[in-house]
Amino acid sequence: MNVSVDHESLLRVARSRRASTSIVKYRWFLLFVGLPTLVAAVYYGLIASPVYVSQSTFVIKSPGEKATPSLSLANLVQATGLTSGQEQTKEVLQYVRSRNALKDLQDRMNVRAVYSERRADFLSRFPRLFSDDSFETFYHYYGSHVGADVDTDSGLAVVQVEAFTPKDAYRINSALLDLSEGLVNRLNARAEERAIAEAQRRVDQAEQRVRNARVALSAYRNEQDIIDPTKQAVGLLDLSNKMIADRAALDAQVRLMMRVTPNHPGIQALRTRLAALDRIIDNQNAKIVGTPTGLASKVGNYDKLAVEQEFATQMLTAANANLETARTEAQKQQYYLERVVQPNLPDDPVLPNRLKRIFIVFAASLCLYFIGWMVAVGILEHAPED
Repeated sequence: MNVSVDHESLLRVARSRRASTSIVKYRWFLLFVGLPTLVAAVYYGLIASPVYVSQSTFVIKSPGEKATPSLSLANLVQATGLTSGQEQTKEVLQYVRSRNALKDLQDRMNVRAVYSERRADFLSRFPRLFSDDSFETFYHYYGSHVGADVDTDSGLAVVQVEAFTPKDAYRINSALLDLSEGLVNRLNARAEERAIAEAQRRVDQAEQRVRNARVALSAYRNEQDIIDPTKQAVGLLDLSNKMIADRAALDAQVRLMMRVTPNHPGIQALRTRLAALDRIIDNQNAKIVGTPTGLASKVGNYDKLAVEQEFATQMLTAANANLETARTEAQKQQYYLERVVQPNLPDDPVLPNRLKRIFIVFAASLCLYFIGWMVAVGILEHAPED
């Protein structure tokens, strides 16, 4: 009986020694692989809070014809005569990921309280261990729970929100879409204001140019005592031509009388009339050309001012037409946020993927262990022997 008891005691001691030897032998493996895996299994299996994911998709569209339709979902959505606003989509997604979106979201709902829920585990909720409660820290936390990007397959913008309750994930996603629609409307209003303001500025410039041209032309008329030198010169030329014709007829009459009746007493009177016509014709011509104050010297400056006034008036007409066009086009080219998939109210938690996370921790720890083991073996092989 005593021999049997002693034998069992020896077996237990031997097993204990073998276990101790195994622990000592594999202590580094257990420390760097077993312990992290055990911690991950405990955390993800028992502690980690369930995370619900709400997803929505949208596309930015504007009135217009689609040039080359295809079978992708984005083009099927846009097949109603609307074209995609890719630049506007990028701006909206950038906004969703920005600090401004977080501030606007905080004003609309207490999103900080949503992620500070006590039902969430101490590693998942905000603020995390060893982090402060500042807005910048919360912004980085927000970025890890809210994603916004373009799906390369469909071309649609995707917003994905993670939260600790289905309702919170849905509320945040819906609020972000509402804020995005507000941003698109503000971008539309801003573009419309810029287009109309630029067209109005051109109208104001054209009106000022017309006023300046009219003032300059009026001042020149008053300074030179003329109305329209071109029309006045035409009138003077007509009168001068008529008097030249009268003089030619009178000269012919004088020549005829001198040949037929050279001693006729009326010849002297006709010659006096000829001299008077010559003086009148010279005076008329002097009013047009030949002197610094003649109409010919004034026509150039007058025409320059008249052309400037006419051109300014045409510019004003064109600017007013452009203003009306800008107002019409601003209404036609508005962009719209079309919700393709509304935010869903998740039924089951998607995260954390517990088995996957535990396996990742195990695989990463195992890789690090083998790397450290190979480094240690290399060092021992190259160590000098005593």
